[in-house]
Amino acid sequence: MNAPEHQQLKLDEQALQRARQHLDDGPVTPSYGPWRDEVVQLLQDALATELVCVLRYKRHYFTAHGLSSPRIAEEFLEHATQEAVHADRLAERIVQLGRDPDFNPDSLTKRSHADYDETSDLKGMLRSNLIAERVAVEAYRQMIQLIGDKDPTTRRILEEVLAEEEEHADDLADLLKE
Repeated sequence: MNAPEHQQLKLDEQALQRARQHLDDGPVTPSYGPWRDEVVQLLQDALATELVCVLRYKRHYFTAHGLSSPRIAEEFLEHATQEAVHADRLAERIVQLGRDPDFNPDSLTKRSHADYDETSDLKGMLRSNLIAERVAVEAYRQMIQLIGDKDPTTRRILEEVLAEEEEHADDLADLLKE
């Protein structure tokens, strides 16, 4: 058996030359290739999802009632705050990629992967939020796979958000068992 040929690690000098042009594009160099607009669209939909989740968690925070409600409401508020941070990170990345984040309230629920919910009982709120977190986990996993090595910075951001979404789902699943 022959050993595989050693491939030299060497930077693409032509790509480095192209990076010296189009300075108005900021961090977006030509090597982003044809995927930038598709990555931005994935981010826009994820942004909508995070914003809908903030709204759902805030509603549940303010309307939670019952013996366990203060502790669960605080969990909802904590999650709402973290989802808002996720939305900010996604919006910031969209801007870095040279586009404007879409905060249009008229299209948020249409673009969101998760649903808004008006459940009024505590158990239903927990269940609704757990479903939304599981949907977010699946959406982020798929986005990470789709992006692969096409945009390492966006992939890293999505991986960090995914880890927090998994924590949210774990928290909610634990609260549902009580």
